[in-house]
Amino acid sequence: MTRTFLLATFVYAAITLVLGMTWHFILFKDLYDSLGIYNRQEPIIPLGFTSMLLQGLIIAYLYPSFNKGGHPISQGIKFALLMGLFMFSVSTLANAAKIHVASMSTWLMVQTAFHLIQFTVVGVGIGLIYGPAPREHAHGL
Repeated sequence: MTRTFLLATFVYAAITLVLGMTWHFILFKDLYDSLGIYNRQEPIIPLGFTSMLLQGLIIAYLYPSFNKGGHPISQGIKFALLMGLFMFSVSTLANAAKIHVASMSTWLMVQTAFHLIQFTVVGVGIGLIYGPAPREHAHGL
């Protein structure tokens, strides 16, 4: 594993942890409680962090295959938003299909905002960490 790969994994996990805890447990705690979708009294933080590390490992592994050139930050954001759309489909849409949510429109709105912020910031971080694509990728060789 390269230093870049490990740093990208850490940055994803750190951004997601800080933003997720702030968003879900401080800023919008009462809203999420009223939606009834998260109903565990005491979240299992180590399990959530393990999930974030796995996500970070996957994102750090896949990004170099996606980065074919262009400005590093815009490439990072494009990739991260694609990954964010995938995560949104799993964490928001699939949950809404399986679990009763008090207000579907509120749930979708707050989760869309969360994922857009999360993955835009992650994209900036990933883009800055990996930098420009190697020349052979930038020219399609």
